[in-house]
Amino acid sequence: MTGPPGAAAPGPSAAPPATGPAQRAVPPRAALLAGAAGNFVEWYEFGVYGCFATVIAERFFTPAAAGPDPAAPLLAAYASFAVAFFFRPAGALLFGRLADRAGRRPALVLVIALMTLATTLIGLLPDRATAGAAAPWLLVLLRAVQGLCAGGEFGGAVALMTEHAPPGRRGRYGAWQSFTVALGLLAGAAAAALTASLLSPAALSGWGWRIPFLLALPLGLTALGLRTALPGPRTRTSAPDPASAPAPAPTPGIGTVRAVVLGVGRIMGWSAAGYTFLVVLPSYLQSTLGASFREALIATTLANLGFAASILPAGRLSDRVGRRPVMLAGALAVALCALPFLHLLRDPDAAAPAKAAALLAAGATVGLLAGPGPAMLAEMFPSSVRCTGLGLAYALANAVFSGCAGLIVTALTAATGDPDVPAYYAGGLCALSALALAGLRGDDHRGPLR
Repeated sequence: MTGPPGAAAPGPSAAPPATGPAQRAVPPRAALLAGAAGNFVEWYEFGVYGCFATVIAERFFTPAAAGPDPAAPLLAAYASFAVAFFFRPAGALLFGRLADRAGRRPALVLVIALMTLATTLIGLLPDRATAGAAAPWLLVLLRAVQGLCAGGEFGGAVALMTEHAPPGRRGRYGAWQSFTVALGLLAGAAAAALTASLLSPAALSGWGWRIPFLLALPLGLTALGLRTALPGPRTRTSAPDPASAPAPAPTPGIGTVRAVVLGVGRIMGWSAAGYTFLVVLPSYLQSTLGASFREALIATTLANLGFAASILPAGRLSDRVGRRPVMLAGALAVALCALPFLHLLRDPDAAAPAKAAALLAAGATVGLLAGPGPAMLAEMFPSSVRCTGLGLAYALANAVFSGCAGLIVTALTAATGDPDVPAYYAGGLCALSALALAGLRGDDHRGPLR
């Protein structure tokens, strides 16, 4: 749809040239690298946290503190995971308004600096044995800071990449946001797997889990350098330029609110399936199916490889055939296949190659949603509220349907004893999301961003 709930902005048509000699255009590849680098660092950390959720539960949320239920420490660890997501909407509003008013660059620089600092501090944080009851609260505080930053990251990065995309490539450029999410999750899983393979279980639980968090410091500094190198607030790529030029941003109205709600509906299946299959899976396999830590990491790596492999092709395909058919295919695939997927993983007689193929396919279906998703959201909002609107839609969807995924899946599985809960959760929300996606106009990808 066009206009809020489906308004579009400078799109496949080429942006006008710079309007004055003192105005420097942001090169498309520079915008792509600067936007994607921060996403990589952010999701690297979330991948590491998901992989080490059981270790964090042990170090920061002990059974005695969390209650007699043996699942309580893991639930508490997922609660701190969810806290970051519930601060995302506030971050989307705070940093989104900054990006819409002062330009994309200053908001994105501030976001990556704060995110890197918070992630590094988690790696240095004393655990419960050292800091006592303060330890989990300090962890939650740092997760809250990360949530604020993550809320501002998505809107600014997607706006930067899609607004500077070459003609006809908005879906492909927006897909790089999701692709760097996949790369970040893969890098987080790889860092966790490498650490686990090099250290003994005791060393891993005692101090080794900190190493992947501390690696966020050099990664974050690299992303910060790419963003500070972008042209400053005098940049113009169109009139008005949403990329970095200060301009009065009107207060979002009822049309923007409706577009945000619709955007949440369109991506809630993506949020739920992504976290169920890509982040929550390690702990689910360990706590429900009795898999070892290394087996769970291998399974998660395979799912993330399938996810990464499908994102960019899905984004490119959506530039040709539209966002609707590609995203609908992904949502319906998850809705129909989530239950058979989990049944295959639990089948002791199923061959290992079949399980590996299922994991790759599960990740690939999420990629069909994640590839066109950023461009689809960018096309729903005008430039004056684009960072705020698309960032808020994404943040709300992730807060409710991703941040709570671990809590909901773990709690319901423990309460009901039904190991199919993750399939009901991801498949059901993708079915609802398909209804919202069906309302997309088939030519939204061809119109200009407004």
